[in-house]
Amino acid sequence: MHAHHRFPPEGFPGRGRARGRAADAPPPVERAEVAGWFAGRLPDEWFTGPVELVIDRDEITVIGAVAEPDAGDGDPAAARAGRIARFREQTRSARMAIADAAQERYGRSVAWGASCGDVRELFTTLSVPVMTRLRQPERLVLDTLVDAGVARSRSEALAWAVRLVGQHTDDWLSQLREAMAAVEQVRAQGPRVD
Repeated sequence: MHAHHRFPPEGFPGRGRARGRAADAPPPVERAEVAGWFAGRLPDEWFTGPVELVIDRDEITVIGAVAEPDAGDGDPAAARAGRIARFREQTRSARMAIADAAQERYGRSVAWGASCGDVRELFTTLSVPVMTRLRQPERLVLDTLVDAGVARSRSEALAWAVRLVGQHTDDWLSQLREAMAAVEQVRAQGPRVD
């Protein structure tokens, strides 16, 4: 007779863990709620309009447009870069206090950025290690990118490849994110099991 075994068996590393999202990942957040919270916390004089928010499981990136300087006879790009640098220096302590409050509320790190005209700069964004199990053909692709000077390391080559795929599949990824948001909304409306 065969013994009846549960899968995964007791002691198996996957037993009892959450599927899909990691068990220790912060809960999903409502984009509108996060946008509203930042709109209420950010000083009105910092940015010329609403901020751009990029939210993932690990980080919230806040990017705002700062007022364009009058470059006069100077280089407009240098003037814009200088305006962003001044914003970064003058708002550092206030931005860190807002970031701490947001991290406490949403369980995610906060990164900042600013744009001025066509100049855009991100400040200290999070670099999250990602577990990958690539087979030799995939590793050879990364090594080719490194050998060709496209990237300095396999990690940088993988990031480059992900960005490239993202650029060419924006519409599809947007549709996928919308569908996932709809699923999260329906799931949140369902019954609670205590």
